[in-house]
Amino acid sequence: MSRFKNIFLFIFLAAANLSFAQSKDEELLDWSASRKLTWNDYKARPDPGNDDAASTTTYLGIDYNISSSNFGYKIQSRFSKTRSWGRYKDDYVLSHEQGHFDIAEIFARKLNKDMSDYHFNKRTYQQDLNKIYNVILEEKAKMQNDYDHETNHSINKEKQAEWLKKISEMLKEYKDFAGY
Repeated sequence: MSRFKNIFLFIFLAAANLSFAQSKDEELLDWSASRKLTWNDYKARPDPGNDDAASTTTYLGIDYNISSSNFGYKIQSRFSKTRSWGRYKDDYVLSHEQGHFDIAEIFARKLNKDMSDYHFNKRTYQQDLNKIYNVILEEKAKMQNDYDHETNHSINKEKQAEWLKKISEMLKEYKDFAGY
């Protein structure tokens, strides 16, 4: 019934940053435990060629900078207001879509965990960090697809409830890595 659209675009910049690409007019919302999505956040027009209930677009990005012997980074888990849309706007569908945004946050936290475990190597850091990022993106995409498949895009209410519980538990499991 709903469809998740995940955009994972990244660019290597001259300063060795790994980040996502967005349009200059794009309106983004950072993930927050205290602020859930509302239908007012969905500003795009529904795709007329598709009959999904909603489409949620998120970004998972990381910017990093390198010094002579170390590195720092900033992770972003964001929702695109201008690329996300809803056709059937009820609380049940919205809770499914919030699940997609929460899954993005889980993987932002997992990325933070993996980055904090990384031992900086000046010769291989670009390949190392790219590998860490890509592994996280693959895992995230798999979980997003599993979520939609197992819940039948929220139609299977029993599986939907199980998944929302699982997502909540994973957010708690990685809470120590939320400060990215």
